[in-house]
Order: sequence, then structure tokens, then C-alpha cells
Amino acid sequence: MHAEVTDARDPVLSCAAELSLRALRRLPHVQPGDDLAALIDAGLRAESLELADCDVLVVCSKIIAKAEGQYLDLSTLTPSAAAHELAGRSGKDPRLVEAVLADSSRVSRVAREALIVQHQGGHVSANAGIDQSNVRPPSAAAGSGPWVLRLPRDADASAERLRLQLSAAWGVRLAIVVSDSFGRPFRKGTVGTAIGCAGIEPLFDQRGATDLFGRTLEHTITATADQLAAAADLIAGQADESRPVVRVRGLLFRASATPASALCRAPNEDLYL
Repeated sequence: MHAEVTDARDPVLSCAAELSLRALRRLPHVQPGDDLAALIDAGLRAESLELADCDVLVVCSKIIAKAEGQYLDLSTLTPSAAAHELAGRSGKDPRLVEAVLADSSRVSRVAREALIVQHQGGHVSANAGIDQSNVRPPSAAAGSGPWVLRLPRDADASAERLRLQLSAAWGVRLAIVVSDSFGRPFRKGTVGTAIGCAGIEPLFDQRGATDLFGRTLEHTITATADQLAAAADLIAGQADESRPVVRVRGLLFRASATPASALCRAPNEDLYL
């Protein structure tokens, strides 16, 4: 086990020369109302995959949303005039646009097949994170669909609940990162991005430290939670891999209650919002 870090004098973050990532492979399909911590705990034990102090579990937002019942039947929505206008510009289903607007605080960009918005949680992404891939309606659902899945209601709160339950079950100090797939300005493709975290600082501020040659760092702030999400995304996959929980081992970090929203730039600092 890694040594537990509880003293505020300990470093915010350090990493061993070797970092290991291991996916949980036996998680069943998650249903609304499932105890996700219990499912993860059972899966870990079934695979003899132990948890130790300073392990990080990166959990895909989709299984949290499924457990929380964040399904939405688009056939139940009546699009507003604003939704119809944006649908005309983007080519998207007006009902989907209505759902996106309901979960958004502002619209950032609109183009053909693109609707970029600021989610109510603060992050900027396509379609407010509303997803149709790997989404099967809950077994008791009625309605014609199409069905979509919204993001967790509060990803930081979801991360904290998982952290408390799994830390108690294993008697260790953990961190949880909730990940989702985001696109980026000027770059093709998506990467895993943190939309929730608990137990670890989402940002590693190294300003004031020195480099190899004694020069003081002035601007170096690392998005630790995003890096963890991106690394885990490599083995979690986006298609039919069914590996939504990844254990990351090799970090040493100070406990933190800072939410993932700390990763979001303030609107007056964001050049792309």
C-alpha cells in the first residue's frame, strides 16, 4: 500500500516513475437505482483487484448517470422556438436541442452538426454532454423514444459519495474522478475530461517552484484531474469495451475537497466561450 497522506505540509501531488492503470472488467449493465458503489466494490473483489491508499478510480460519467436514472425520452419534449431556431442552424433534432438547452447556461457555438454549450456545471462541451451511444432505455420505461442520457445531476457530489462508500469499504483513502469525452478547440478527436472529482486537487499549481536550472515557474498549472481522465480513457474505450471503471496507481497526493469546477475558466477569461 502507498503511505497515507493527511498532513497539509505534504506535497499536493507527486508521481512515481511508473504509473499503472487497470480496468474493472466485470461490471454489469447499470440500471436506475442501482447502488453503484456496491457494484464497483463487488467487481473489484471478484477480480481480486485491491484498493490501496492514494489509488484513484476514474469512473465514466455514463454509469453514474444510468444509476441516477438520467434517461430522457425525447418524444415527451415540445421544442421551443429557440430550440427550433438552433435545430435549423445545426441540423439536429429540435427535441434534442430542447434537452440541451434545458441543461445549459449559455450557447457557445453553433454550426452544421455542432452545438457547443456551457453546461450548468460550468464545463463547455457538445450537446451539454447528452449522449445516445451505449444508451438502452431502462427496462420499466414506457414511451416511443428516441432515448438519450443526460450527465449526472452533480458529478462532484456523485464522486464524493463514491469516495466515501468505497473508502469505508476498503479502509483506505481514495480519490474519484468522473470522466466524460470532450472535443477541443483546434484539435480533432475527443479525450477523457474530468467533470467531477473528490479527494484530489483537480489542478496542480506549480507556480513559484523552480525548474532544473533554478528558473522560477510563473505559469505552470497542470490539470491533474483531466490528465487522469485522459489516461483512463485509453483503456475504458468508447465503443463496446464495457470498461467504465479504471484504477490508477502510482500517485501520492494530499486530500482535497476542491471540485472539478475549479478546472473551468471564468467567462471573462475564456477566449472561446
